[in-house]
Amino acid sequence: MRCKFQLIFIILFCNLVSAQSINYSVVTIPENLKENANSIIRYQSINITINSQKSFVENTTKVITVLNSKGIANIDAKEYYGDSDKVNAIEATIYNAFGNEIKKIKRKDFKDQSISDGFSISNERVLFLDYTPTDYPFTVVFTSETKSPNTAFIPGWSPIDDYLESVQKSEFTIQYPPDLGFKYKEYNFAGRTINKIEKEGVITFSVENLVAEKQEEYSPSPSKFWPEVKFGLEKFYLEGVEGSAKTWKEYGAWVYNALLSGTEELSDETKIKIKALVGTETDPLKKAKIVYQFMQDKTRYVSIQLGIGGWKPMLAKDVDRLGYGDCKALSNYTRALLKTVGVDAYYVLIFGSNSKRDFKQDFVAMQGNHAVLTLPTKDNNLFLECTSQTLPFGFQGDFTDDRFALKVTSDGGEIIKTNEYNEKKSSQISKGSYAIDLDGTISGGVTIKSNGVQYDDIYALEKKSKEDIDDYYKSHFYWINNLKMNKIKFNNSKDEVEFTEDLQISALGYGKSNAGVMMVPINVFNQNASIPQRYRTRKNPFEISRGYYDEDEIEVTLPEGFKLEAKPDNLELKDKFGTYKMELVVLSPNKLLYKRSFLATKGYYEKEEYENYRKFREQIAKADNSKIVLTKI
Repeated sequence: MRCKFQLIFIILFCNLVSAQSINYSVVTIPENLKENANSIIRYQSINITINSQKSFVENTTKVITVLNSKGIANIDAKEYYGDSDKVNAIEATIYNAFGNEIKKIKRKDFKDQSISDGFSISNERVLFLDYTPTDYPFTVVFTSETKSPNTAFIPGWSPIDDYLESVQKSEFTIQYPPDLGFKYKEYNFAGRTINKIEKEGVITFSVENLVAEKQEEYSPSPSKFWPEVKFGLEKFYLEGVEGSAKTWKEYGAWVYNALLSGTEELSDETKIKIKALVGTETDPLKKAKIVYQFMQDKTRYVSIQLGIGGWKPMLAKDVDRLGYGDCKALSNYTRALLKTVGVDAYYVLIFGSNSKRDFKQDFVAMQGNHAVLTLPTKDNNLFLECTSQTLPFGFQGDFTDDRFALKVTSDGGEIIKTNEYNEKKSSQISKGSYAIDLDGTISGGVTIKSNGVQYDDIYALEKKSKEDIDDYYKSHFYWINNLKMNKIKFNNSKDEVEFTEDLQISALGYGKSNAGVMMVPINVFNQNASIPQRYRTRKNPFEISRGYYDEDEIEVTLPEGFKLEAKPDNLELKDKFGTYKMELVVLSPNKLLYKRSFLATKGYYEKEEYENYRKFREQIAKADNSKIVLTKI
């Protein structure tokens, strides 16, 4: 133990010496690190010392220069603590642009508050620096020491924290007992000079002079191209429970036995009620649908960070009694209800996010931030999102679609993939008509049916206020001036997972007249005018994370006394990025049929292909804004 304390002292001393050796004057910062930067990490050192299966200490030193108000959020001078996790030391010192000390902030000066709010319950608290500068630039030197028994979560190293932030030097050292099954995995190191020194029981990573990166349109999640290292132990500890994670099967068995076992009990009254609701139904899917609706009607979502580090669900009987729970509790409660009526469903740990994020399949460790259920069927796995009171049965939406997750059973864990809503499943089909008056006013209607991810984008609209709905359509049809919504009717078919909009509109002066000539943008109901930004030198790859399909068929009635003088040529585009087709058919002297389809395909592409994609979208935007020319007879 004496050697360990000496080691910690040496680490703290070295960090202090390294931080103090920096000249905090902004003048000493290399010019290339200032370019495009809101902040610059002058020096960052993270030292992890794993003392045993039940103890690790983290020492952090971060020297960051904030160049403007946009860089304030990058200071990130905070530490979380709770019943088990402790903050042994924390302080900060502020320096002005010339490197002169202007303020020292001790622990008592940090803000201390609970992380609980109106939607969460937790014993965890946070100490954070709340500093309002009087001048820019300024520099913050932040140091802290924390101690935790929860070796299930060993902090990783991500030298790039934010866009528009440069890194002058960042280093990470971790020391560990070899008998705990220490492991690590490097990601996205290609193309970067990252130093690594590895000896028995200790490993160090470091990097210097990373210039600030701008966020580019269509960039993939940073986890796909920013460097990071993940660390873990095969023998870990979490809030009084020892665990093992050599394989996903072994880890899943630990989750089942340590976190889920003993949580499924329901009251006799609830068992009788749910069995009565199901009645004589024998089809497992139909029974599951009845149970899911019962759960949605009875409960609401509240985030609860209690119970074995926030990972153990509330007891099912408590959820039943209280009528609320978090994702873990509601998923487990639904699992217990289904079990009562003879339907097997399985707990799934997943990363929930609108931007897809997978479990790292090649690194067995505690992962995920969300829980759902999976219900095996003869065709595939059905997934149940138990935190929503409005989602249709078996519909995931873009929060958990198309990603790898961990299925937990009594036999252990298994990596599975959630269902994908491909292009044709995420469709929007529009049929309608409009008439053009002599003064350019248009009036007409359209029926729009949305499915898949496009359903997910729109279905919540039916619960909005009239004012919010009107605002939505003014924004949605942004190309129509003087828009008036004469009728708005919705039909949300949860059985078909289809949302229908029945709309009647009018707009004064949509067609522009001059000297007997009227120009009318032909595509009234579904213009896609978005053109990706042009980059002189694209830095990152790009991704179209989800595909979709739009199909429009609109009949157009021309005004009396006018004839069609000119119309856009029919157009068909085919590329790896998708297909687009626009056709204008003359049905009679005063009637046209506008037909349009656009299939956008998902994909991950190298930066060299970005300009081709931009040009593809530019052609679509131009076609969608094309006009017919009418002249007086």
